[in-house]
Amino acid sequence: MAAKATGFFRTPFGSALLGGLVVALAGWLAIAAGWISAEGGTTTTVATQLAAPAADRSADDGDGGNLVNQIYKQDGDGVAFIEAESPTRPSSPFSPFGQPEGGSSTGSGFVIDRKGHLLTNFHVVDGAQRIRVKLGDSETPHRAEVIGSDPANDVAVLKVDAPQKELHPLRLGRSSEAEVGDPVVAIGNPFGLDRTVTSGIVSALQRQIRAPNGFSISNVIQTDAAINPGNSGGPLINADGEVIGINAQIQTGGGGGNVGIGFAIPIDTVRRELRQLIEEGKVKHAYLGIKGGTVTPRLARALNLPVKRGVIVQSVAEDGPADKAGIKGGGTAATIEGVEVSLGGDIIVEANGKRITDMDQIIEMVNEAEPGDTMRLKLIRDGRERTATVTLGDRPESLEEAR
Repeated sequence: MAAKATGFFRTPFGSALLGGLVVALAGWLAIAAGWISAEGGTTTTVATQLAAPAADRSADDGDGGNLVNQIYKQDGDGVAFIEAESPTRPSSPFSPFGQPEGGSSTGSGFVIDRKGHLLTNFHVVDGAQRIRVKLGDSETPHRAEVIGSDPANDVAVLKVDAPQKELHPLRLGRSSEAEVGDPVVAIGNPFGLDRTVTSGIVSALQRQIRAPNGFSISNVIQTDAAINPGNSGGPLINADGEVIGINAQIQTGGGGGNVGIGFAIPIDTVRRELRQLIEEGKVKHAYLGIKGGTVTPRLARALNLPVKRGVIVQSVAEDGPADKAGIKGGGTAATIEGVEVSLGGDIIVEANGKRITDMDQIIEMVNEAEPGDTMRLKLIRDGRERTATVTLGDRPESLEEAR
């Protein structure tokens, strides 16, 4: 989770784990369908890369058991131990301590139907030449293949060839119904320790984390349930025994271990693209094509801006959707509190009839849209109000390609 700095610009600096991989993020700017700095109630983070419902929400069921025990008994057999073998390749920004990537790594996943489909994180199986899966408490490994992946949301669907008796699908819940303080359980394979269960609560909602391809993932669930390398891809389960998220990243505070801040991809996001992943193998995402930052009252006073709230456009991707709609980026370079910014660009104050007060709103609207959808933007340029209609395009494969 990015620390919030005081001042005109809040620059996120963080270190977390994404399947055991380490990297840092810094910067206030972002592409509108990509990673964004924290403003208001959300935070940008970077990776240091069903069964029947529980019968009782109480801590004790009266028979010596408890909620965590019930969920573990009912859902544990649906959790998978994933071992992925990859060829050695040069290190990348997600490579631990700059070491070459490859070899064998482990992660988690969970069964979603009787056909042998499993959900996990994209980063758990990225580049794997061979994948083996163990289900429940079985020690028998089964071959699996990736049939669909979405690096923009760090999600992958596997198909495992396993006997029906070993397939115990978990029920998918609704992450939109989760509330801060709700009890949750995580089941996975931290450090290769299979079927480990930990518990905690929903610590926060609507976080943003960085996906493996550099873009941002919205509406992420934050939890204090202990999550460590190897938990990636495992289920975050509510008190009804339903999966509400896929455990993906943790904040480490630079120490390399769990500090009680974990992040899970919301299952509602996965639901929306599950059919595409299974049938087509990939997902198309909408793309706006701007870099921008949040306007705060303090920033507005300092720069003598005509509005106190909104999103100031820093730059526009050449020939991108925003560029084609006539949206203008800044032309005057400046450094404010150590952050390089470009001033003079359009200020977005409204999108599709909704008042815009921070960049996270733009990110979320683009993430929830589809290529070909339109966004009607109200802009302030040179002190005057104007409108622009943007037809959203197809998001590039990575943030680097979008620049």
